[in-house]
Amino acid sequence: MINYPIKRKLQVKTTNYANLGMTLESDIEASNTYYLNHGIAVIHKKPTPVQVVNVSYPARNKAKITEAYYKTPSTTDFNGVYKTKYIDFDAKETSSKTSMPLSNVHEHQIDHLRNVDKQGGISFLIVHFRAYNQYFLLPSPILFEYWDMQFDKEKGRKSIPYSAFKEKALPIQFGYQPRLDYLKTVDQLLSSKF
Repeated sequence: MINYPIKRKLQVKTTNYANLGMTLESDIEASNTYYLNHGIAVIHKKPTPVQVVNVSYPARNKAKITEAYYKTPSTTDFNGVYKTKYIDFDAKETSSKTSMPLSNVHEHQIDHLRNVDKQGGISFLIVHFRAYNQYFLLPSPILFEYWDMQFDKEKGRKSIPYSAFKEKALPIQFGYQPRLDYLKTVDQLLSSKF
């Protein structure tokens, strides 16, 4: 006599492949690898400058940093070259459905992006609205406009509304290869003369 296994209901797992469990920065890095491997652009994540103060050596090959400090505030997350132009940008995520808080951006980052802009470089933010799973390229001039508004007593704002992203920013498509094709959106930015 053969004992067959108990019949069980087959459970079908539904998987959301929208982000494949990756963060925005990981998606951008995967895209940058694609761009580099296909000769499209050379864009890398900048390392954060850290001063190592103390290292523990429990064994010769197991050195462990036990104390370190940031040397200086980091500027933006990514930079490189695309179509002979310098490109510099930061990646931001928000779980808000209504806006991206300006507190997500630091003053030294704004100063840096303004300097890049003055020198003719391409500068922007890539913003991910998690609630809608939407990605936007926010050109620096629009970012600067809202940044400066927060210091105006009459127009004072603490965030950039989602509606401004829908009206003024450029959507970025999420896909497979490259994962986040933001350079296609940069091409739109270059042709629109922001």
